[in-house]
Amino acid sequence: MPWQHWFWLMFSAFLIGMAKAGVKGMGMIAVPVMAAVFGGKASAGLVLPLLSMADVFAVSHYNRHAEWKYIRRLLPAAMLGVGIGIWVGYRVSDEAFTGLIGVIIISSLALMVVQERAVLPDTLVSSWGFASLFGIMGGFSTMIGNAAGPVMAVYLLATRIPKNNYIGTTAWFFMIINLFKAPFHVFIWGTITLRSFLVDVAALPAVFLGIFLGIKIVKHIPEKAFRYFVLVMTTIISLRLLWVWFS
Repeated sequence: MPWQHWFWLMFSAFLIGMAKAGVKGMGMIAVPVMAAVFGGKASAGLVLPLLSMADVFAVSHYNRHAEWKYIRRLLPAAMLGVGIGIWVGYRVSDEAFTGLIGVIIISSLALMVVQERAVLPDTLVSSWGFASLFGIMGGFSTMIGNAAGPVMAVYLLATRIPKNNYIGTTAWFFMIINLFKAPFHVFIWGTITLRSFLVDVAALPAVFLGIFLGIKIVKHIPEKAFRYFVLVMTTIISLRLLWVWFS
């Protein structure tokens, strides 16, 4: 690859490492960067192994903070969402992928605003139906664009989960769902090959650096500031997705 491609690959790997350490939103910034450099589906095949590598380290650091009751509620519906994403992948263009994800996330942001101003009833947030809705949206978004972070942020912030528990829960959830997705990228879409995987391995030091700095940054973000940071980053990313679609 030309050096410019290597630069953007390392930059994206660094952002993914920061995201997995708890600086939410950084990984989603990496998605459009990789798509612009390598193309839509090809970038999905490059990003997924980077995410999976970073997942291992995020889980090893935050595993004791995971809230498994939320993971158990989300996973079955998320796997269904992945299946829907695979099917849609054969019938929709890359531009439509981006627009659809943007619409889903903007809708979720409306709920985030409501949830910040008025606490949702515990009976709603703790219900299987509520979790299943976000599980399907998250599974679908992560399959077609590795873009489930904002969707999961909406659900978990609605539960009023503490900062470290939020990070630990998302770390475990995404490690499981990303490993579940990998065979479909290899055997159905053909977006992960031995060559692409070796390129990802070469970018692993940048992932480590992002994780190291991300852990340092998260320790200094207060609880309330962390929630608003997630909201702001999600808003910026969602608008970026819609801009790509309409442009």
